[in-house]
Amino acid sequence: MTKEELAKETIRRLEKVFPNKLELEFSNPFELLVAVVLAAQTTDKKVNEVTKEFFKRFKSPKDIVEADISEIESYIRSINYYRKKAVYLKKIAQILVEKYGGEVPRSIEELTKLPGIGRKSANIILYNAFGIQEGIAVDTHVARVAQRLGLTKEKDPEKIEQDLMRIVPKEEWGKFSNLVILLGRYVCTAQNPKHSKCPLVDICPSVSL
Repeated sequence: MTKEELAKETIRRLEKVFPNKLELEFSNPFELLVAVVLAAQTTDKKVNEVTKEFFKRFKSPKDIVEADISEIESYIRSINYYRKKAVYLKKIAQILVEKYGGEVPRSIEELTKLPGIGRKSANIILYNAFGIQEGIAVDTHVARVAQRLGLTKEKDPEKIEQDLMRIVPKEEWGKFSNLVILLGRYVCTAQNPKHSKCPLVDICPSVSL
């Protein structure tokens, strides 16, 4: 099986097991952007608990711009690095209001210029908020699964992304990332991967190692 065939088969099998969606809860691009910033080194479950109240108070970037940092912090205090993230959210909101009329930009170049948003986060936002596929979001789960499947030997996220973009069909980039993140989170874990529950067990070269 070629790498291209393995990538396609991975998607085919995983979409029977996992939904093609994030576990972060959001109802518009602005909410997803906020959730992604808060999710760095924090579980999606914790972020969802926090944003439930946060989005009742801050319904738009303008609401964040007009709030004091101390108030923003009070809503996200249970999140890791909440002080830094409050500053990011304030700066992001100011940029969105001043430069984009309160809207979330729709290109990877513009998104990665926002504080706290790297290429991985930008790819997640573009696909899940707008259906735009400019790249493949490579987090720790995607990196680990791609390496175990033999789809890449790279360790740097951007180099892993380049390898994956060459073998995963472009129209499947976002779906591939969403599905593989869930596989890595719940089955192909860093320690003690659950081979007996893995839908890829018979085609994964690392299982026999």
